[in-house]
Amino acid sequence: MANTYDWPRGAESADSEALERWLDARGWEVDPTVFMAGVLGPAVQVRPVGETAFEDEAGLLILPGETVEFDGRRMRIVPPLAAAAAPA
Repeated sequence: MANTYDWPRGAESADSEALERWLDARGWEVDPTVFMAGVLGPAVQVRPVGETAFEDEAGLLILPGETVEFDGRRMRIVPPLAAAAAPA
C-alpha cells in the first residue's frame, strides 16, 4: 500500500475519487465542510474519521501540486525537494 499521494494541479473528479479511496484505506476522509478553489485547482481539507480520529489531530489542507505522506497515524505534506527526489 502506497504511503504517499500526489494531489495534482487542476484535479478533476476522477482525482478526487482516487484521493477518497486512498484516504479511506487509511481511516481518513475529505472534510466536506471545506472547499477551496484556486487558479491551480482545488485544495482539499482531510481529517481522520471514526475510531481512528485523534483528539490532537486537526486534519490537513492539501494544496494543488502537493504530495501527502501517511505515517500510520498522521498525514503530512512532503517537502517539495523530497517529493521531487522520491523514486517513481
